Amino acid sequence: MSSPLQLDEKLLRSVVDEVMRGLGRTSVAASSPAPVAAPAVVTAPRRDSRYGIFTDVGAACTAAHQAFQQLQQKGLAGRVRVIEIVKALCEKNAVEWGRIEFEETKIGRLAHKVEKLQIVKLVPGLEWLRPYAMSGDHGITLEEHTPFGVIGAVTPVTHSIPTISGNIVSMVAAGNAVVVNPHPGGARCAAVAVRTFNEAIHAELGIEHLICLIADPTLETFAALCQHPLIRVLCVTGGPAVVGAAMKSGKRAICAGPGNPPVVVDGTGSLAKAAADIIKGAAYDNNLLCVGEKQVFVLEAVAERFMNELAVAGAAKLTSAELARLTAVAFTTSKDAGGCSHAAVNRKLVGADAAVLARHAGATVSADCPLLFAETDAEHAFVMEEQMMPMIPVVRVKNFDEAVACAVKSEHGYKHSAILHSLNVDRMTQMARAVDTTLFVKNGPSTAGSASGARVTSTTPSPPPRARASARR
Repeated sequence: MSSPLQLDEKLLRSVVDEVMRGLGRTSVAASSPAPVAAPAVVTAPRRDSRYGIFTDVGAACTAAHQAFQQLQQKGLAGRVRVIEIVKALCEKNAVEWGRIEFEETKIGRLAHKVEKLQIVKLVPGLEWLRPYAMSGDHGITLEEHTPFGVIGAVTPVTHSIPTISGNIVSMVAAGNAVVVNPHPGGARCAAVAVRTFNEAIHAELGIEHLICLIADPTLETFAALCQHPLIRVLCVTGGPAVVGAAMKSGKRAICAGPGNPPVVVDGTGSLAKAAADIIKGAAYDNNLLCVGEKQVFVLEAVAERFMNELAVAGAAKLTSAELARLTAVAFTTSKDAGGCSHAAVNRKLVGADAAVLARHAGATVSADCPLLFAETDAEHAFVMEEQMMPMIPVVRVKNFDEAVACAVKSEHGYKHSAILHSLNVDRMTQMARAVDTTLFVKNGPSTAGSASGARVTSTTPSPPPRARASARR
């Protein structure tokens, strides 16, 4: 009789296929994915099970559990010190770690790889963990947060070291240890960072394996992590297949799945500012951010002026013929579980520079062009698919109601992120209620929802911290 935690073989195979597509490869059904060959500049840590680097999942989980027990003895002061170490090392090594991640993954933009590490210092730690107290005629009740123990984490190739670093801050703040099964495409740079973290933590606190990492992540290591009895909860950042496998593992799971954030521009505010903000968000790391602007719906009355402002702000417009050529390369045809055909992103172009996309379109733009844009209809593949490329489709709509309806449809009910450029408060409320996303940014770039820049609100109800059980990428 199979274990209740046994993962479905077909589901696991779909995870492998998704990972290998991300690396531009095809999987072989009878074999495990091979480790990614690292560029010469990336020096992988020794495989000696020291400072958190493991080849065996069971050994990693055992070591992490022992580290968790040690962390408990250090109290809140020990957690604070670990967080200080991680944030300081991210800032100190941002340039070097950003470089090795960029050279290993070969996606996105180097400057943004560096910046994502520099803002790890802004990730909240213990300051978000507050006790909840009630008092009355019959006594006092005090609720305090307790850790799970060992968390199993899956991290993406799009933000390898930043995701691990941010996860560590949150997880250790809550008193947990972690075992990471990274995306194969970013495993070596992740190992460099994890070893450095553990060396510093061991030197100060005597805990050697607080953050454990599987050096050669495969289908089998992912399955073993999901099934190991010492893993109390899974924290997964990735595509639908990985998230689906985690949700069906039998473990508690906190999953950050796909997003396709829509933007609405109604013309009541500055079109120049709206254009500049959209470029800032959509072009960030070549649109690898899942909160990043993916499609724009603009009222017909201001559409021409808005697109002119995009061009003035540095974006390059594709003609309809150029868009057709790019679309033919950027998307392939795939079938869903029901056998229906639909567009699927060509993973080889994910995170590519705008100039690279332009060449596929038969156009020429400068190497530093941040973003392409083109006018499309509301059903275009660039509108409906989470494409993660610096190319924004712009859709004309007749009125604000139509814009919101199109935004909701293109967001697919992921409840992830949405952006509105408007000075009309009633319209802000209308769209917020309609999209019901975790992040809703008004009059700013999508990056305002991550670290800085503009007003950002959550449209998701805010229960006490102890009751939260979902996350977004």
